[in-house]
Amino acid sequence: MALKSLHTFDQERVVSHRAWAVCVGDCGRAHRLGPLVPRSSHLVFSASWCSYASSEESRILVLTELLEQKAHSPFYQEGVSNALLKMAELGLTRAAAVLLQSGANLNFEDPVTYYTALHIAVLRNQPDMVELLVRHGADINRRDRIHESSPLDLASEEPERLPCLQRLLDLGADVNAADKNGKTALLHALASSDGVQIHNTDNIRLLLEGGADVKATTKDGDTVFTCIIFLLGETVCGDKEEAPMINRFCFQVTQLLLAHGADPSECPAHESLTHICLKSFKLHFPLLRFLLESGAAYNCSLHGASCWSGFNLIFERLCSHPGCAEDDSHVELLHKAETVLDLMVTSSQRLQLPENFNIHPVGGLAGKIQALHASLRQLESYPPPLKHLCRVSIRLCLRPWPVDTKVKALPLPDRLKWYLLSAHSSPEDTC
Repeated sequence: MALKSLHTFDQERVVSHRAWAVCVGDCGRAHRLGPLVPRSSHLVFSASWCSYASSEESRILVLTELLEQKAHSPFYQEGVSNALLKMAELGLTRAAAVLLQSGANLNFEDPVTYYTALHIAVLRNQPDMVELLVRHGADINRRDRIHESSPLDLASEEPERLPCLQRLLDLGADVNAADKNGKTALLHALASSDGVQIHNTDNIRLLLEGGADVKATTKDGDTVFTCIIFLLGETVCGDKEEAPMINRFCFQVTQLLLAHGADPSECPAHESLTHICLKSFKLHFPLLRFLLESGAAYNCSLHGASCWSGFNLIFERLCSHPGCAEDDSHVELLHKAETVLDLMVTSSQRLQLPENFNIHPVGGLAGKIQALHASLRQLESYPPPLKHLCRVSIRLCLRPWPVDTKVKALPLPDRLKWYLLSAHSSPEDTC
C-alpha cells in the first residue's frame, strides 16, 4: 500500500509539473496532456479550457484562478517556477508577471540544462522578458552550472540575440565579467563567429561601445585576436568561395578592435595579428596595410625588434620564395614587399633596423632583393632628408586608415600627392 501511494504521489507530481509548464503557453499541448491527468489529481485540464481562454485576458484570468485554487498544493512552488521557464521561452511577460507575483522562484533551474528563466529568455531572444525578470530581481550576471555562461555571454554568441544584448547592457550587466577561465562576453562573441554563417560584428561593436576590455585574456592565452588569426588560417587551405567572406569579416572586426585601443603587435608572436600578417604579407596584404596605416608597430610592441621584427619577416619571406625573375607570383611578392617596407619606413622619422639584419637571397631576383636591402641600410646610415621628414609627418597626421584616400583629397599638386602616397599603391591593394 505504501509503495502504491508513493507511486501515485510521484505520478501526480510529474503530471502536475507538466501541466504547470503548459497551462498558459500552449493550449494544444494542454489538451494533449488532459487525458494523462487523473481525475483525482489537483490539476485537471480539458479542451474546453483552450476555447474558454481564447484571449490573453481570459488566459490570465484562468491562470490566476488556478494559482488561487492550488496555492496549498505540495507542488505549488516547483510548479509555478517550472511554468516561469516556459513563459520565459515564449516571451509571455504578463503571464510571467503573474507567476512572479505568485511566488515563482527566479533562481529555479531547468532540470536538464540548468538554465534559469533569464538564461532561457536570452536564448529565445525575448528582450522584454529579460527586462521583466531583471526588474523582479533576477541576477543579471548569474552563470549556469554547466557551461558557466552568463546571460550576456549567451546574448553575445548569436547575431539574432542583439536585442537581448542591448537590453542587458542597458540594465547594467557587467560587460567585463569573466568565467573561471577568464573568458568575457567579448571573447565569446569573437569565438562564436566563423565569418561565413555567423557574423557577430554588430554584437562585437555593441560590447566595445559598452566598455568591453580589448586586453581581456583567458588562462589559455586567448586574446581578442585569437579568433581572427584562426580564421585567417582557415583561408589558406579552406573553401575558396568562403575565403573572401572570412577576410571581410576579419577586416571589419580588426577595425573595431583597433578603434577601441587593441594592440595587434604584442607578443607572443603566434598571438600577434601584425606578426601573422607580416609573415604571410602577400596573402594578408590588405589587412596588413590597414594595420600599418593605423599605427600598428611593425616590431613587437612590448620588447621591440629583439623579440620579432617586420623587416626580418619580410626579407625571410622574399628569400624563401623559389620563383625566378619572370615568375609572376614572385614579381607580385616583390611588389607587395616594397609597399609594405615603404609603409614601415614612413611610420617613423628615424629608421631603426634590427640587429643582425643580414640576408642571403638566391634565385633570379636575388639582385633586386639585395638592392632593396641595401637601400634600407643606406637610409638608416644617413640623416633623413627633409622631404622624407615632411612625408612622414604629413602621413602621421592623416592617420588612421585609409591614409592614401585622405592624401588624394588634399588640395595639393598631383606630383606632391604622388610623393605622399605609399609607394606602388593601387586599387586592388585595398579590401
